[in-house]
Parts: sequence; structure tokens; C-alpha cells
Amino acid sequence: MAQGLANQEFILELQPQVDANTLKLVGVEALIRWDHPDGRRAPDTFLPYIINSTLEHDVDQRVIEEAIKLLAQWQDPHVDIDISINITPQTFANQSLLTMLDNARQHYPSANLQHLHIEVLESAAIEELTIAIEVMKACQQRGVSVALDDFGTGYSSLTYLKSLPADIVKIDRSFVIDMLNNPDDLAIVESIVYLAERFGKTVIAEGVETAAHIEALRNIGCHILQGYGIAKPMASDALVRWTSLHLATH
Repeated sequence: MAQGLANQEFILELQPQVDANTLKLVGVEALIRWDHPDGRRAPDTFLPYIINSTLEHDVDQRVIEEAIKLLAQWQDPHVDIDISINITPQTFANQSLLTMLDNARQHYPSANLQHLHIEVLESAAIEELTIAIEVMKACQQRGVSVALDDFGTGYSSLTYLKSLPADIVKIDRSFVIDMLNNPDDLAIVESIVYLAERFGKTVIAEGVETAAHIEALRNIGCHILQGYGIAKPMASDALVRWTSLHLATH
């Protein structure tokens, strides 16, 4: 992996996020992939092996740099979309995230960080609550929004929702996928949307697989949708083509 990083083999694929009511493209989630000489590799085939290592820091740094580079390239009045990136708990907890953001911004000063969202696992934020609050506020001071990822899986979600100054709540895909057939999952999704709205937070639903999911989440009041029912992750050049086709059909 160290050699792959040195050889620029790690890339970002972008999964569209759309407004629940209009289906207009409003953002993308950047997902890391390894363009290994033996074939493209998904993150679950390599990220588990670098937990708590220096490579974890290096991968996070690569993701931040590439995302901010994209934002700099998207400085166009006709391009008004956000980009979300996932950060490991280690980088978030030791606050090296802030240094990474500052360094990347120096390399790409034209990037508008108000279009950048940092995603951190809900469980990690709760485990390091004091540090999480400090880092979230520091990100927001830089114009960067913070999202609680996989929300609903933590045992204290409702207790800490009001304490964490996150801007966005991402409902865990496991609840969304089964919400059409499982009344308990539907109740969880409805409750998260209701509570997040009461605390003034944007709600993103992952795992949107079908038109029925889109309709149900729209009726519940979810703000933004993401999943294979919208689009699969794709390269940045493919995103341009997808956007043109998507606009033509909606």
C-alpha cells in the first residue's frame, strides 16, 4: 500500500447525492479505490489491514488532498455541488485532520471549503466526545461541514445528538434498505429524520435502492438521497456525463 500511495494508485470515485424532492444533484461522496496493477480494489479489501498504522494517516491525507483538488477544479458558477469524504477515527481523534485540511488548502487556495463535508463515524464521535466537539467546531471555523456517518447504529445516538455540533446526519444504509419491509427499521428512519430536523441538521439517507425508497423517504421528509437507486460510484469524468443524462430525464 505504501508503494501504491507513492505511485498515485489510489483514486476517488464519486457517488451522486440528490435532493429528495427535485432529484437535482447536490453533492457527491468521494470513495477511495485502489487501482492496483492486478485490478481495481474496493476499500474493504485493504483498509482493515492498516487500522492504527501510519498508513491510515497517509490514506486520509491522500483523500483530503484529492477532494480539495476536485473542489478547486470545480470553481465554476455552473457547478454548485458538495463533496463528502470519510475520515478514519484515528485521524479525527488526534486532530491531525485539521493540519491536513490546512496543508491541502495551501496547495489549492481556490478551493471553496464550504462545499467540503467531513464524515466521521457516529460511534467514534461518541467515544471521544470532548475531542470530537473540538474538532467539529474547528472544521466549521474553516467553513467545512461535519456529518455523523452510519447514524443510528450507536447505542447513545439520541442522547448525544444534541451535544455534537454536527451539521449533517447520515442514516445508516442498513435501516434504509429494509425500511420498506421492516416496520422497526421504518420507525427508526422516521425518528432520526424527525429528531435531526428538530436540531436543525440536514439528513442524508444512504442505501436508497429503488423508486419506492425514493418516494417513501421523500414523504418522511428526508433531505438528500444516496444509493444505487440513484447512481453507483463513478470516476469524475463519468460524473459529468451522468449529470447531463440525469438533467435530461428529470
